[in-house]
Amino acid sequence: MTCKIVISIINYRTLDLTLDCVRSVLADIGTLDARVVVVDNASQDGSCEAIADWIAEQPAGTPVELVSSPDNTGFSGGHNQGIAAIEAEFYLLLNSDAVLRPGFLQNILTAAEAHPRAGLIAPQIETDAGDIQVSQFRFHNPWSELVRAAGTGPITRAFRRHVVALPPPVDPQRVEWASFACIMLRGEMVKELGPMDEGYFLYFEDAEYCLRAHRAGWGVALALDAVAVHFRGGSGPVKADAKAHKRLPAYYYSSRTRFFYQAHGRLGLLKANLAWHLGRAVAGLRRAVGGRPHPAVDREARDIWTNFTTPLGPRNAPGE
Repeated sequence: MTCKIVISIINYRTLDLTLDCVRSVLADIGTLDARVVVVDNASQDGSCEAIADWIAEQPAGTPVELVSSPDNTGFSGGHNQGIAAIEAEFYLLLNSDAVLRPGFLQNILTAAEAHPRAGLIAPQIETDAGDIQVSQFRFHNPWSELVRAAGTGPITRAFRRHVVALPPPVDPQRVEWASFACIMLRGEMVKELGPMDEGYFLYFEDAEYCLRAHRAGWGVALALDAVAVHFRGGSGPVKADAKAHKRLPAYYYSSRTRFFYQAHGRLGLLKANLAWHLGRAVAGLRRAVGGRPHPAVDREARDIWTNFTTPLGPRNAPGE
């Protein structure tokens, strides 16, 4: 039997965050026909067993089940297991380092009903301090790599139509993809598109799935009265490392290469990398005349070429 909505949550060594996330979902279900699926991505730290014990302690009929993955399948693989566990009209993908505000589920379902050709419904994501997080975007392209690498005001203004991030308030017509830290997928679309691409271990898989949806004629709708709180960085260090300009893991660049290849082809991937280097050259010129361009992440000039000759693999995930 198909249920109304399945909430898929991945646990990877985030026991306390995961349980807080699940509790917030259960508190918001009310009378909805909803199920929660927690996928443990081979944590091997005791958290899977602890979650199983917690579920066993809940009252009979509590709509939570645990899927224990034998391998760490990454973001795409984990949520693919959550989606495959139960057939549903809608699937909410939710980071373990996030919680739902009261009324979230009903509000996002109402938005989905109002936009029947929207395959993806994006809520408003806030920090725990109540600030709105940027979670709607344009697709990455070679010009956006120029903007990102240059990190200077004049370049950003000149190519503002290619800036990836869309700060609030967002024009819904400009949204091409949205963060999968919290996103609702229409089951009909999932059946048409198939599962998320497990060639991505982490990062860019959300942009790729939205690109696939866009090419198939599915849109993105906003449900800004459905609010989730995202404790950024709780489930991964990459954003913090990027902010500190530390070297990013190889899987990040493998994902970047895979996306540019799938979105723009091999020539587009080459253009994106060359545009990045051009942007860094602009940044160097700005620095030489006393400007303050955004510094590059450590070793990024070399790392953006990861998998250039083999853009569809390997993932370079930990342990692989």
